[in-house]
Amino acid sequence: MSSVRIFASPSSWIESGAVDQCHQVAALDGMLHVAGMPDLHPGKGAPIGAAMTSTVLYPFLVGSDIGCGIAVFPIGLKRPVPEKLAARFPDLDEPVGADSLGTVGRGNHFVELARVDAVLDAAHAARLGLSTGSLVLIVHSGSRGLGERILRRHTEVHGAGPAPDPVSYLQDHDHAVRWGALNRRTMAERVARALGAELGDALVDESHNLVTYADGVYLHRKGAARGDGRDVLIAGTRGTRSFLVAAHAGPEANHSVAHGAGRKMSRADALRRGKAKHTVDELRRTPVGSYVVCGDRQLLFEEAPTAYKRIEQVIGDLTAHELATPVVSTLPLVTYKTAAHPAARRR
Repeated sequence: MSSVRIFASPSSWIESGAVDQCHQVAALDGMLHVAGMPDLHPGKGAPIGAAMTSTVLYPFLVGSDIGCGIAVFPIGLKRPVPEKLAARFPDLDEPVGADSLGTVGRGNHFVELARVDAVLDAAHAARLGLSTGSLVLIVHSGSRGLGERILRRHTEVHGAGPAPDPVSYLQDHDHAVRWGALNRRTMAERVARALGAELGDALVDESHNLVTYADGVYLHRKGAARGDGRDVLIAGTRGTRSFLVAAHAGPEANHSVAHGAGRKMSRADALRRGKAKHTVDELRRTPVGSYVVCGDRQLLFEEAPTAYKRIEQVIGDLTAHELATPVVSTLPLVTYKTAAHPAARRR
């Protein structure tokens, strides 16, 4: 059996089911090492927040949203007023191209206008052109239905087994990764145009659902970002900070870092508990004064900040294990989840 290491402190919220999934994956033929990130939580058949090396390619370890990732764009706006800007966001449920190009999707995907609220590494932030008060657009989405079709073609024949033709799978996979990056850029341009804002080139664009191949080894990442000397945006929640970090993870972490706060409640639990604790209006206007654009009431509860782990704990674990150095933190102004109008809710 291969090795397993979880990069989280004893005080971190890590479900035993997620750790069990790491060991189940480690028992697969050809597996070498499983690294669990501090945002680790259970997924459908495989853990989310894990980087897994193997001499065998397993498509199900990457999952259906191939190429899902987070991009960060500098954006120029004068006197941003969250309430007014929220009303001007375009309908990102309506595609501008084939395969739903230019759409955000559901689940934990989002597009967020945010402000840098603290600079934590002045020299690195300066290299990125960021300072306190800088505005950025954060886009979290992937390949939409394209990645799902690629996985389905495999699982309908081979289930959770290995890819019989890794070269063919990787060709489709790499196309989905490129498509995901194009989708994020397209959405950023749509939002900037709608807000009358200037959009810069991406400061960060890292996929956290992908597989890479080198020296006979496949590195599967499911909810884990590439941490080999890259800048990565680790997302918090709609009502908390996010952190842009300089990642410098080594081989024990499979050169990977966390991708977000990580869920601590299932969607069903978040919906049940959220309805007992919050009103819809409370979830649309967060404690930090930001606005959430979301016409789907159920999604609002499922994605409530309380459904996630504390982002500060995740960042603290990455720092303590010397996997990353925080550069800046951001606070949301407007977070788009799905269109506010009823027509979008029926789709």
